[in-house]
Amino acid sequence: MSYPLFSIVMERNGVSNTLIGMNGGAHALGLAVATLTISRLTLLIRGDYLFAVALFGCACSLAIFATSDALWVWFWARFCLGYCVNIVQILSGAWLNTACTGDMRGRVAGLFGMGVSIGLAVGSLAIPLFGKHSDLAFGSLALYVTSISLLPLVLMNRISCRPGQSARGAKFDLFKKAPLIAVMVFVYAFTNVTAISTMPVYFVRLDYDETFAAFSITILTLSMAISQPIVGWLLDHTSYKLVAISAGLIAGLAFLVIPWLAAPPMILMAFGLVGAGCLALYTCALTMLGDQFSGGALVSGSAAIALSYAVGSAGGSSITGAVMDIFGPFAAPVAAGIVLICFTVALGREFIAFFARIFAVACQTMTRRILGFLF
Repeated sequence: MSYPLFSIVMERNGVSNTLIGMNGGAHALGLAVATLTISRLTLLIRGDYLFAVALFGCACSLAIFATSDALWVWFWARFCLGYCVNIVQILSGAWLNTACTGDMRGRVAGLFGMGVSIGLAVGSLAIPLFGKHSDLAFGSLALYVTSISLLPLVLMNRISCRPGQSARGAKFDLFKKAPLIAVMVFVYAFTNVTAISTMPVYFVRLDYDETFAAFSITILTLSMAISQPIVGWLLDHTSYKLVAISAGLIAGLAFLVIPWLAAPPMILMAFGLVGAGCLALYTCALTMLGDQFSGGALVSGSAAIALSYAVGSAGGSSITGAVMDIFGPFAAPVAAGIVLICFTVALGREFIAFFARIFAVACQTMTRRILGFLF
């Protein structure tokens, strides 16, 4: 929820795109460190308690942003926020897949994605609501997250299943057994962070006001929330790979056409497609994780997913921020679009080869009939 708020506040304070991207990289570093320490943490602290503590850590980090304007403090606090957020993300993914069965896992993952989208929407709405008072925005988000952190403690005795302990030495098994999941999450993270962190700066640089930049994130998150239950149903009834290819193609093309659009409604429509397509990749990866792993391996698999997310988000914020400084604002959506299209082509090479064979046979048949008719 805080990504667009950070970007717009730092842009307003005159921070360069490169430093904004590096600040996002500090968040990603926190994600990576959390991934490397989750195994020991789950051995020391029960999963539901750890979940509540991590949420409270998120609230404390947000409170620091509300009370300090020093850029170096923001880097440290952003690292801590990334660390705590990733603990929540890892345990959430493992908890979800532990609780639901295979025949409805896609739909549950879709509802989970919808919840994530609503959280992003809260962060984006804080921008027009509080205007230039960033301390009030961060303070309000800190109170909001604090209230959420109390929920697991209240419901603890009523919950029948909890995330288990991470399997020792299994942290990187996902990269060996299911590399497609890791790649899918990397692409999602790269492009999603570009959308929610870099694109608001892109709009401001093109002389749109901050309200439009914030509203674009609202459209992005609404499209995510609306689309994910549908994506979940498709995952339960069709091929995972086909859903991922379709989502990547839609989001990639939408990113590429945004620089060519002038009318704000058309820009927002394309941006909505970006959100729906990008988050569909994560929903697909989460569903595949639950199908291929179980027990303690779910926590380890979720940690590996989080590591892929950390690397992708670091690339998404740092690389797109840098290319905006070097080549201009239009480079950010183009770079994200190219990443998605390359992923789609690589994933869909089997489908492309299949349709190419059909096309070749059709052309050959038509040629024979034409030649037979003429001669």
